[in-house]
Amino acid sequence: MTSLTAVARPRRTAARAGSAFLMRHAWLRLTLLLTAPMFWLGVVYIVALALLLVTAFWSVDSFTGEISTTFTFANVAQVLTDSLYRAVTLRTLGVAVAVTVIDVLLALPIAFFMAKVATPRARGILMIMVLMPLWASYLVKAYAWRSVLSHDGILQWILTPFGGHTPGYGLTATIITLSYLWLPYVILPIHAGLERVPDSLLEASADLGGGTWRTIRHIVLPMAVPAIIAGTIFSFSLSLGDYITVNIVGGASQMLGNLVYTNVGAANNLPLASAIALIPIVIIFAYLFLVRRTGALDNL
Repeated sequence: MTSLTAVARPRRTAARAGSAFLMRHAWLRLTLLLTAPMFWLGVVYIVALALLLVTAFWSVDSFTGEISTTFTFANVAQVLTDSLYRAVTLRTLGVAVAVTVIDVLLALPIAFFMAKVATPRARGILMIMVLMPLWASYLVKAYAWRSVLSHDGILQWILTPFGGHTPGYGLTATIITLSYLWLPYVILPIHAGLERVPDSLLEASADLGGGTWRTIRHIVLPMAVPAIIAGTIFSFSLSLGDYITVNIVGGASQMLGNLVYTNVGAANNLPLASAIALIPIVIIFAYLFLVRRTGALDNL
């Protein structure tokens, strides 16, 4: 018994000494805490992007179909000069901007009502309703919209008595479906930002004669700008890289993601696919740089 106690005591003493040492050296504690996730981020994200960049400057042998690691600008030059890639890039950018604008316009009143108007019970119910679509599969939701937007679907059945017609499959259907898919990702950050707006400011505005719209325009919106921009980052970047939805409801339309998928699969041209994939990466990095320059994210 005595020997067991003697062995246990040094272990406890060493553990306590280690804990005390870490408490005195906060930088070491933080380093140990962040080492694993930063290593994973570096390997999975940064290294993957670096490999993508390198692959874009390789080529495919036209006879054997094998990838040649000889450095060449041919793929990048083709992507920059070919009218097809310019047209698809503009189309993809237009869809991403449209989806982002629609989601922000829908998310603002919903998030404001949840944060400042709804009772705690109603807020909980609305939060469940916002999160519930996230429980369903991406493909299930996309195919559901394919059924709704088809020429014999429920939307056509509702609009026929009023002389309307479903938009069918195409860019409009793609924008509608993507707006639905990414709306929760826009509502949540805006709701979190609006919750931080002090109620005392709204009450002070009302006491000073400020109407509802004036209060929203001069008090709520300026304070909610960082949260709105955070929401746009989600919807814009996710729409920019999407290719599944346009395959399901886009008809003959193509986006950059479709070109990447086609060149990886059917064409078996990974270097060209990597060069095409650099376009949305450059666009989103440019957008993040502009957002960062405005200082809108400093208070997030």
